[in-house]
Amino acid sequence: MKPSTPKDSGGQWRFPARIGDVLARLIRLHPIDNVAVTANPEGLAQGSVVEAGFAVRDFIPAAHKVALQDIPKGGGIIRYGQVIGYAEENIPQGAWVHTDLMALPVAPALDALPLATAVPPELPPMTGMTFEGFRNADGSVGTKNLLGITTTVQCVAPTVEFAVRRIKAELLPRYPNVDDVLAITHPYGCGVAINAPGADIPIRTIRNLSLNPNFGGAPMAVSLGCEKLQPARLFPTGVSLPVLGDDGYVIRLQDAEHHSFGDMIAAIMRAAERRLEQLNRRQRTTCPASDLVVGFQCGGSDAFSGVTANPSLGFAADLLVRAGATVMFSEVTEVRDAIHLLTARAANAQVAEELIREMAWYDEYLDRGSADRSANPTPGNKRGGLSNIVEKALGSIAKSGTTAIRAVVRPGDRVMNRGLVFAATPASDFICGTLQTAAGMNMHVFTTGEGTPYGLASVPVIKVSSQTSLAQRWPDLIDLDAGRIATGEASIEDVGRELFQLILDVASGRRRTWADHWGLHNATALFNPGPVT
Repeated sequence: MKPSTPKDSGGQWRFPARIGDVLARLIRLHPIDNVAVTANPEGLAQGSVVEAGFAVRDFIPAAHKVALQDIPKGGGIIRYGQVIGYAEENIPQGAWVHTDLMALPVAPALDALPLATAVPPELPPMTGMTFEGFRNADGSVGTKNLLGITTTVQCVAPTVEFAVRRIKAELLPRYPNVDDVLAITHPYGCGVAINAPGADIPIRTIRNLSLNPNFGGAPMAVSLGCEKLQPARLFPTGVSLPVLGDDGYVIRLQDAEHHSFGDMIAAIMRAAERRLEQLNRRQRTTCPASDLVVGFQCGGSDAFSGVTANPSLGFAADLLVRAGATVMFSEVTEVRDAIHLLTARAANAQVAEELIREMAWYDEYLDRGSADRSANPTPGNKRGGLSNIVEKALGSIAKSGTTAIRAVVRPGDRVMNRGLVFAATPASDFICGTLQTAAGMNMHVFTTGEGTPYGLASVPVIKVSSQTSLAQRWPDLIDLDAGRIATGEASIEDVGRELFQLILDVASGRRRTWADHWGLHNATALFNPGPVT
C-alpha cells in the first residue's frame, strides 16, 4: 500500500507515515506549528518514520502531539499558529510533547488587547432557508412545544415533580400537540443572600429559563409562600407574561385554601390543564432560519475537538449567520487565553470592551476562590491530548467561525441580537447549557471527543464527535461524526453543511436527537456566585 501524499484540507496538513501495513497520519493546523497531533486511533508506534523525514522517538498516544522539529528548553511550543506552552527541557524532533514538558504561558493582558481592529467583512446572505417551528406571541419561535412549570424555591421541587408525573400520566395523552411537561427545578430561592452582589445572576437565569421559546413564551409557577425569591421578584412588573399575569397560574402551597397535599397537587393540575389546552392549539409553521437561536458548546474535549468537530461548527456558524440566525458560543475560561483573537473580531469597540469586561469579572471571581485558569482542563481532556487551557481555548474558539462578534450577553440575560454572540458562562457543561437556555436558545449543538451522554429536556441537543472511533463506539449517542475530517473522508465544509441541515431538520421535528430518543436530560444547574446564608 503506497502512502498518500500530504494533503491540505481546511488548512490542516497531513504527514503520512508507516506502521507496518497501516497508514499513520500526523495533522498540523498551521504552517508555523512545531507540533502535530496523531490521527490514528491506535496512536503512533515508536520508530515510525514520517515522510516529513524523521522517526518518532516515543509511542505517541492517539490525539497527542509529536515534535516536528527540535524545540529548545524555554522555546515556544506552537499549535494553531500560537504559543500553547514553553518547553521545560530540550524536546527533540519526533518526541512526544505532553503536559509535563510544558510551562503554562501567562494569559493575555486585558489592558492591551486589540479593539475591533480586524472586523471581518459581512458574508453574503443566504435567503430562503426555513424550518418548521412554533411561533410565540413575542415573536420568538420554539423548536419544541413544552409546558414548563417553574419553581421559585427548592422546597417545592419534589411536589412539582410529583405533580408532573401525574400530569404526564393523566392529562398529557389528551393533548397530542404538546411534546412534554417539565418541572424547572433548582436549588435556589431561600437560605441565600438574596441581595448580595451576584445574586441577580441566578434570579434572572430562572426568570429567563421560564421564558425560553420552547415553553411558549409564558410559564406557570409554583411557590411555597415564605421563600426569599417571591414570584413578584422573579417576575417583576414590566416582564411580559400574558399567562403568568393571571394569578391562577401561580400556585402558592402555603395558601390557606390548600388543606392537604392532595389539594396542592389538584391546584397544580388544574392550572396545568388550562395551559395544556392553550399549548395544544399551537401548530408548527414555516419560519425563516433567522428565528433560530443556536447555542454551541464543547465537553469531554480532546485534541481533535479543535481539528474536526469545532471547526465544522464554525463553518455551520457562518452559514447560520448568513441565514440571519443567532449563534452563541460561550465558556469564559475556554476563551480567556484566546481573547486577543476575539476582541479584534468584535463588530465595534463597545463589543470588544464588553468581552474584556466579562473576562475581567471571571478573573476576579476565580481569584476570590483562590483558583485560576489552570484548574481547567480535566483529566479526560489531558488523556485526549489537550495539555493545558491555552491549547483547549484555541480549539474551543474554532466553534465561533469567522464572522464579526455582534454582542456579548451577561450570565442569565436573554440574547437580543442576531448574528454571532458571545454568551458569558462558566465552562461547566451543565451551567453553560442552563445559561444558554436562559439566553433563549432553541437549538443546542455539543461537541465531544472523550464522549458524554449529556442532554437537555427543554432544547434539542445535537452531539458531534471529534473522532470516528467515538461515533463507532457510541452509535446510539452521537448524532454526527466529524472525525471523518481527520481521515480525509470529508472536509470541514462538508461536515459543516451536514450540521447546518441537521439543525434545520431537528428544529423542524423531522429528526430526533439521540439524547431525546433516550430521554437523557441533565438537571438545571444555576450559576450562583453569591454567598449562601
